[in-house]
Formats: sequence, structure tokens, C-alpha cells
Amino acid sequence: MPSAQPNSLTKKPTASVLLALVLDVVGIFVFCAIGRRSHAEGITALGVWQTAWPFLSGAGIGWVLSRGWSRPSSIAHTGIAVWVCTVLFGMILRRLSNQGVAFSFVVVASLVTALFLLGWRAVAARVSKS
Repeated sequence: MPSAQPNSLTKKPTASVLLALVLDVVGIFVFCAIGRRSHAEGITALGVWQTAWPFLSGAGIGWVLSRGWSRPSSIAHTGIAVWVCTVLFGMILRRLSNQGVAFSFVVVASLVTALFLLGWRAVAARVSKS
């Protein structure tokens, strides 16, 4: 007889999972908007989306590979996987779509996305300990 208990894939997302996803997505959009502004590329919804989609796709891969919904605010379990996948797959997708992947951009993107994707998790860990 099948179990009536829901598993982690059939449960509805909790508020903490949704908040973590929103914070990651907002961080990526902010990174892309700042980058576009610093290169005088205009901050339009379409422009920011064109810059962000490779990184958002990478973050999604990171969430799936780390099963981020199980520990969304964990730096070690979810944060690092999401960050590495955001940069790695983001750069691969940028290259495949004929967008720039200069070494200096990879370095800046790695540092800024680390700040945005790991930073809020570090703050959350600090707040939860106090």
C-alpha cells in the first residue's frame, strides 16, 4: 500500500524556500542591472533579462543539484552550489549565446555573485545564532 506521507518533492514550498529563491533571483538581477549600468548599456527590463537569463539558469541548476529546497539558507549545502553553478553555467550559456566572457568579467561576476548569493545566507546564519 502506498504511503500517504508526502515526500520532499510533493510538499508545497515553505516560506523559507520561497524567500531564499526570491533573494537569489533578486541578487542576480541586481548584479546584472549594476553591470549594465556600469557599462552604459541602459537598464531596461528586456536588457536586464537578456543579461540575467544565463545566470538565472545556472542558479536553477544549482538549486536542483543541491536540492536547495531541503536547506535553502545553508551556505555549505545550498549557497556554494548555487553560486558555483550560477557562475559556471552562466558563463557557458553566455558563451553559447555570443555574449562576453572576458576573464575580468568572470572574476567580477564570481565576486559579486558570491556577495549576493552567499552574503544573505551568512547574515541569516548570524541572525539565527543570536
